[in-house]
Amino acid sequence: MKRIATKNIAQLKIAFKINFHILILMLYSCDSFVEVDLPKSQLTNTAVFQNYTTANAAMADIYAKIRDKGLLTGTVSGISNQLGYYTDELTFYGTSTNPAFAFYSNSVLPSNTTVSTMWNNTYNQIYAVNSVLEGIAVSDFSTTEKAQLQGEAFCIRGLLHFYLTQLFGDIPYIETTDYKLNSTVKRLPIDQVYIHIINDLKNAEQLLPSSYSSSERVRVNSFVAKALLARVYLYTGRWNDAVKMSSEVIDNNSLYLFEETIGKVFLKGSTEAIWQFMPSVAGKNTDEAILFTFTSGPPPLVAMSESLMNSFTANDLRKTNWTTAITTAGKTWYYASKYKESKNTSAAKEYSIILRLTEQYLIRAEANTQLENYQGAREDLNKIRKRAGLSNSVANTKEEFLQTIIEERRKELFTEYGHRFFDLKRTNNLDAVLFAKPGWDTTDRLLPIPESEFIVNPNL
Repeated sequence: MKRIATKNIAQLKIAFKINFHILILMLYSCDSFVEVDLPKSQLTNTAVFQNYTTANAAMADIYAKIRDKGLLTGTVSGISNQLGYYTDELTFYGTSTNPAFAFYSNSVLPSNTTVSTMWNNTYNQIYAVNSVLEGIAVSDFSTTEKAQLQGEAFCIRGLLHFYLTQLFGDIPYIETTDYKLNSTVKRLPIDQVYIHIINDLKNAEQLLPSSYSSSERVRVNSFVAKALLARVYLYTGRWNDAVKMSSEVIDNNSLYLFEETIGKVFLKGSTEAIWQFMPSVAGKNTDEAILFTFTSGPPPLVAMSESLMNSFTANDLRKTNWTTAITTAGKTWYYASKYKESKNTSAAKEYSIILRLTEQYLIRAEANTQLENYQGAREDLNKIRKRAGLSNSVANTKEEFLQTIIEERRKELFTEYGHRFFDLKRTNNLDAVLFAKPGWDTTDRLLPIPESEFIVNPNL
C-alpha cells in the first residue's frame, strides 16, 4: 500500500509540474508578438524542456490554441466564417456594430478588432512554436523525440505563416523568440515568405514519421507537410512539384482513401481526413456545427449566400447533404451542414477537418491542367463529380478545365478555411466576381496590418 501511495504521489507531482509549466508558458504570452519578455521566456524554456513529457505537452497546447483562438478555429472569429462573409459564400445577419459586419461590407479598417486578433493570436502561436524549436535544440531528448517535435513545430510554423501571407501579403517571417529582433522586424515580399514556408515544410516532411503519433489524426505527420507543400506549390505555380506532392498523399492507400459516400466525408473516422482538430472536451463535436446551425428564420447571425446556393444544380449531392434548408413564414434560408452535430454527444462523432484528401485531387487536377495533362485532370475531376452525383465534366480546353476546377472548388470546399477567397485572389478573379458587392474595392485583396502594430514597430 505504501509503495502504491508513493507511486501515485509521484505521478501527481509530475502532472502538477506539467500543468504548472504550461500555465507559465500561457501567462507569458502577450498581446503583440513584438512585446515578448526574453528573460521570462528563457526561464520557461529551461523548465518545460527538461523532459519530453512537458515539451510534448507544450506542443499539444499550441494545437489547442490554434483550434480555439487561431485563424483555423471553427468559431465566429475564424477565417472559415469571416472570409465567407468577405467573399460570396455567406450572408451576415448580425448587427452593424458586430466587427464581422466590416468583413461582410468589405469595410475592414486597421482598427478592426478581429483583424488585430487574427494577427496577434497567430504571431503568439508562432512565438510558442519558436520557443519549442529553441528548447528542443538544447534538450537531451532522444533523436526520435527531437525529430517528432521539431517536425511538428516546423510544419505548424509554415502553416501559420502561409495563412498570414494570404491575408496580409508581405509579412514578417518570425523564426526566433529574441524580443530585440522581433521588435524591429520588417515585412518580407511574398515570394520570400514562400521560400521560408517551403523550407519549413520540407524540414517537417523530412523529420516527421509517416504514421500518426496516436490512433487519431490530430497531430501532424509527414503527409500533412506533403499536403501543405502541394498547396503551396500550386499557389506558386510549381506545377510538377504540386503534382508530385499531391500524388504522394493520394497514393498512400494505407492511410487515406477517398470517401465514396458523401455523408461520411466529415465524420470523425473519415478515411480522407489528413489532419483534424481534437475537441476541447470529451463528447464535444465541432465549433463549425455550433456556429452555422440555426432552427428558424431569419438566421441569428449567418446563412449561406444565394449566389453560392444557386451555383449548385438540383441533383448535386453536396447541396442535399452539406446544406440544410430552414423555412419560416414562407421564406427559406440555408446553413452549411457539413458537420451535423451541434450539441455534445456521449462520444464525439465529428472532428473539424483541416486538411482532406479531396483538396489534393483538386490540386493535382489543376496542376495537371497547367501542364496540359488533360486526361489526368479529367480523371481526378470526374472522381469528385461522381461522388456528388454529377455526370463527367465536358471540359476540353485548358480554359474550360481551369474554370470547371474553380467551380468545383467553390462547391466542394465552401466554408473551409478561406479557400474561396484565396482561390479568387490567386487566379486574379476577385474583382470580376465580387464587383457587385457593396463596398468591394480592388485593395480589399489584402487585409490591413493592425494599426497597433505600426505604432509599436514603424518598420512594418
